[in-house]
Order: sequence, then structure tokens, then C-alpha cells
Amino acid sequence: MELKEEKYINPYLGGTLLGIVLFLAFYITGNGLGASGAINRLQVFFLDLVASNHVDHVGYLAHFAGGDLNALDNSGVPMLLGTFVGGMLSGLFHKRLKVEIRKGPGISNQKRLAFAFVGGTIMGYGARLARGCTSGQALSGGAVLSVGSWTFMLAVFAGGYALAYFFRKAWN
Repeated sequence: MELKEEKYINPYLGGTLLGIVLFLAFYITGNGLGASGAINRLQVFFLDLVASNHVDHVGYLAHFAGGDLNALDNSGVPMLLGTFVGGMLSGLFHKRLKVEIRKGPGISNQKRLAFAFVGGTIMGYGARLARGCTSGQALSGGAVLSVGSWTFMLAVFAGGYALAYFFRKAWN
């Protein structure tokens, strides 16, 4: 099966637009871009609906929704929602919105979904442990010239290139 080449936005224009969005995020909200904090707040919000006593007595959770605090009262939550809706609208507008499983021919759908779930869980846990996700580290931290963010992103790319050799057969 031969894949047809799809036309995407010019990378220089895309990077410029992303920079403008990042600047506006800092200017309007006082924070950069990142998703893990907002996803965490959504999880705590729903936990607070079913087990508010638990949320009130666990320090980490109480910080977000203990007592009268609303876990959704944070600029990251509407930013996360806007990112999701904007991505969906962009996919719909460009006729790229579809449900699919992207994988190589050497792996089953079930195995690909299991790997995605395990990898996403590990990344989500790591993002909370590191107090931020890769987009927050790379974009927001990199924009303010954080040495830790630049070190992290160099390590991510080095690790990705190092592991790509071993996993390449799953995608051919």
C-alpha cells in the first residue's frame, strides 16, 4: 500500500503561528502552553464529584479542589478545551478528521493500542512527577530559556533517535 503525500502547512509559517500563540498565552494568562496540569485538574474535578471527602483530606488533591476550591478554575482548562476543539475543527476543515489506528504492518491493532495506553500512562505519570509535560517543557520552558527545559528536550531527541533503530521494524 502506497501512502499519498498530504500537503500540510509550511513549517516556517506553522512555527511562527505557534510562537504567536505561545506569546499570547504568556501575555493573556501569565502561563505558557502545556496540557498535563489541565488534564490533572479535570481528573481531580471528577474525583471531587464522587469522593469529595477524599479530595479534602489528601494534600496533593486538596491543593486543586479541597473545600470550596474549584479544580476547573485555572487558565489551563479552557486552553486545553480550545486546543481539543481547535484541532477537531482543523481536521474537519481540512478533511483529515477520521478514526484510525496508525501502525506498521508487523503489529496488531490490539498490541498497538496496548502499547499506546501503557506509553501514555507512563508519560502522564512522568509529566506529573516532573511538574509539566513535554509541550510545557519544550515550548514554554524553552521560550524563557530554561536550562532544564533545553536539557530535557535534547535528551528527548537523543533518546528518540537512539531507540528508533530498535523499533524501526515495527513501522516498515
